Amino acid sequence: MKRLARWRERFSTRDQPFDGWLLLAALSLMLIGWVMVTSASTEVASSLTGNAYYFSIRHGTFLVVALLVAALALRVPLLWWKANGPLLLLVGIALLVLVLLVGREINGSKRWLSVPGVPFNLQASEVAKLCLIAYMAGYLERFLPQVRRQWGAFLRPLLVMALIALLLILEPDYGAVVVMTGCVMGMLLLAGAPWGRFVLLLGLVGLAGFYVAIAEPYRLARLTSFADPWADQFASGYQLTQALIAYGRGHWLGMGLGNSVQKLFYLPEAHTDFVFAVLAEELGLFGAIGVVGLFALLIWRALAVGRRAELARLPFAAYLSYGIALVVGAQAFINIAVSTGMLPTKGLTLPLLSYGGSSLLVSTVMMALLLRADIETRQAVRRASPAAPRQGQGPRLDKRGAVQ
Repeated sequence: MKRLARWRERFSTRDQPFDGWLLLAALSLMLIGWVMVTSASTEVASSLTGNAYYFSIRHGTFLVVALLVAALALRVPLLWWKANGPLLLLVGIALLVLVLLVGREINGSKRWLSVPGVPFNLQASEVAKLCLIAYMAGYLERFLPQVRRQWGAFLRPLLVMALIALLLILEPDYGAVVVMTGCVMGMLLLAGAPWGRFVLLLGLVGLAGFYVAIAEPYRLARLTSFADPWADQFASGYQLTQALIAYGRGHWLGMGLGNSVQKLFYLPEAHTDFVFAVLAEELGLFGAIGVVGLFALLIWRALAVGRRAELARLPFAAYLSYGIALVVGAQAFINIAVSTGMLPTKGLTLPLLSYGGSSLLVSTVMMALLLRADIETRQAVRRASPAAPRQGQGPRLDKRGAVQ
């Protein structure tokens, strides 16, 4: 027990200015993502552009820009995000409306906004996720007692979510609907809303989801191919069967970095939605478990940041951290579950890891907000501690003149 306590103390970040484990997990995932995007995209890039490192260079550029934007976001106090939460929500909804009007259609979905002359497509749903989290955190801080007692205060954010879900369905982007709805419900649950309301709503949402799933033939085909992809492995089940082959080839230690066979035009979207399958093929079971462990560490530390903020009576920082943890956790789980055949196919990227400028940019800003929430919480705790020296004073001394 003493040895365990020593190790726990050694790895603790209690006396640090921020949670180093959170930063380590985020940076590790971004670095692994760049390596795997490079490995998974060389053949496709060479075929499409003649430059094997086209997507790698673009992803590296996105990564640098995202880190610079995250550094700027880290300097913005959470008070600004709290004060502008309703405005950010309007911006997110406006982008979702704009993408339906003038958005760029790719693979049958209108999800991207493009600016002439700018080699970058903005995915409106990614920005809307961040805006929704900021709005929800501010709403829960303002109306927390009412949310716990009154149906009206409980349902208002769900009505906002229903409007966003309608716009996302029109794109269509069902994966974003699932992630954002789960985030709102999770934040309300963590805020202390009664369980009975969730049981009723989950029943209604389940019925609606069942109807939506069978309303269109292509959605029903996705469900049936998910249940048995090998029954139609060269049509509706093709993508999933190729991903499963990649997992099977990976075995324990993998084929080696860069030695994937499935990325050679067998597995569609190998460097975007299905990059985890290529990772598992090249790095094996141990590599895949390591990446899952990094995501688990990231989500655990994000929830810990939220809990510390809640105990320090900083509700906005707490619910902002909870919302980010829920979105990243849900999106990572769904992406990995889809590529392993646990869930039907959804067009969701793997946060911090998949190729895509919008996803990477928003994910890094979320990490910056988590670090900002942690820094502000630690500063508030130190100011409130009786042993903390007041501003402008030196460290306290004991009777012998030693620093306390």
